Amino acid sequence: PTQFGPHEDFTTYPRNFEQDSRKAESVGVDVLFSPSADQMYPNGFQTYVNLTDITKKFEGVSRPGHFQGVATIVCKLLNIVKPHYAYFGEKDYQQLMVIKRMVADLNMDLQIVACSTVREPDELAMSSRNSYLSPEGRIAARCVSQSLKKAQELARNGEADVNEILRQAREIIEQEPSARIDYLVVCHPETLEEITRLEGDARLLMAVWVENTRLLDNGPLG
Repeated sequence: PTQFGPHEDFTTYPRNFEQDSRKAESVGVDVLFSPSADQMYPNGFQTYVNLTDITKKFEGVSRPGHFQGVATIVCKLLNIVKPHYAYFGEKDYQQLMVIKRMVADLNMDLQIVACSTVREPDELAMSSRNSYLSPEGRIAARCVSQSLKKAQELARNGEADVNEILRQAREIIEQEPSARIDYLVVCHPETLEEITRLEGDARLLMAVWVENTRLLDNGPLG
């Protein structure tokens, strides 16, 4: 619950423990760790993990307090399980960078492994919240991955002006009546500082509302 704001969808967030368990078992998972919120946050709990600069932008602006919850619960998970490796998807790219920064800063004894974004057949980045979309919204949501592909195409063809890349990417989304951009930025892939020219590795990050569903997507530019 610490990852969700007061008006967010914690109570309605799509959950299907039995289905998820069967999926995990089908690919060889032996053990599931699934504590309750009360077990993770018992009475008297008062310790939280806060990161500074990297959490003050993008998702940190749109979802105040979200990354404090993320860092705290992931820190607790890693301390309890003590894994050698922990795997996080690139779809939530800023979250991935926050976790990497926390692990480095606190000298935690494990390696964070980034996993490529998994996409649906229509190229929508896989997410539990995709189930909120209506059939029409699902079609409209294609504009998100299309804008990312356009930006990557421009970068591959030598366009270095970030403003031009963003203009053309934004144009694709704005042509869809049910889509509304929360943010669309190009930044350094580790510090997440925004850049104005492509002179090395970079990352395009976006959050786009389609109907009443907020979709995240990102990809490398270079």
